[in-house]
Amino acid sequence: MGKTFLSRSLPGVEIFDCELPRIRKQLEDPEAFWEYHSGKRIVLDEIHRLPDAAQILKIAADHYPGTKILATGSSTLGASARFKDTLTGRKVDVWLTPMISQDLKDFGNLDMKHRLLHGGLPPFFLEAKIPEKEFQEWMDAYWAKDIQELFRLERKYSFQKLTELLLAQSGAIFDASRFSAVCEVSRGTIQHYLSVLEATFVVHVVRPFHTHKPAEIVHAPKVYGFDTGFVCYYRGWYSLRNDDLGPLWEHFVLNEIQARLQTRRVHYWRDKKGHEVDFVLSPRGEKPILVEAKWSDSDFDSTSLQTFRQLYPGTKNLVVCSNITESYLRKFATVKVQFVNLTQLLKLLSPYQAKLG
Repeated sequence: MGKTFLSRSLPGVEIFDCELPRIRKQLEDPEAFWEYHSGKRIVLDEIHRLPDAAQILKIAADHYPGTKILATGSSTLGASARFKDTLTGRKVDVWLTPMISQDLKDFGNLDMKHRLLHGGLPPFFLEAKIPEKEFQEWMDAYWAKDIQELFRLERKYSFQKLTELLLAQSGAIFDASRFSAVCEVSRGTIQHYLSVLEATFVVHVVRPFHTHKPAEIVHAPKVYGFDTGFVCYYRGWYSLRNDDLGPLWEHFVLNEIQARLQTRRVHYWRDKKGHEVDFVLSPRGEKPILVEAKWSDSDFDSTSLQTFRQLYPGTKNLVVCSNITESYLRKFATVKVQFVNLTQLLKLLSPYQAKLG
């Protein structure tokens, strides 16, 4: 819904909804279609509904370079190897995550607790009450339209059970063997399901940062649900306690980093003594940048960050908090830590975007 709304707001475009049979019929002859619309600004909405979307776009790129095309589609399209290979160097991807902080301003609702509880899908965010029915309908449509069309999985119960469990336990370290019995499939199948969920952007697999030092966790990833609304829904939360805000804020900060930097190259760090840093960014050719997400700056404990810096010296240690208005610096032993809000965080991280791609 968000992609379609944004597309229709662009000036001077012709929009073709590929969910409509008559539009798909027009595109059965792509050469004739592009010849007729040569030089125009075209939006192909829901392009994943076409049987050979990559070939249609390739013909346009090869033979009608003056035609400007915006193609919107499901995340499953990006999971197709053929789509990636055919259009290498011919397309620019824009990843639309759930709503970010700027969207809250645009929607005229800066209530962060509302955003965390309702999530970042615009129709759900706009509801005054939690849209319980819509959450389940979204999940059913995801299985029917996205998973079945591209991956042809057979065990709906097992796949949806894993999805629900991962959303309910979002932010935890993943161990496939813990899910095998309850989902009634093998450990290998659980790993495959996780790869499908990651490819379709329903979960984000945040892998550990390490250089194989003896004390480091090197294999166990953390899995985050893509949207705080779904996390709350599958946890059975209909209101938020103070203890809930920190973990959900961590999800929101991850979403903000991914949206603004357009990257999934975000890691976490943990050692065998339990010291843990929320997020580690490792730009090419640069020392690692640490980001800790805390609902309040009073929640921050520097122990884990200092432990990390003993192994990996560096200067960018950022704690992003919901209650910060003005950035400030504090020193913990030999480590300097900068406390920032989201706007300041992204200003500090944006110069590294190209090195994180």
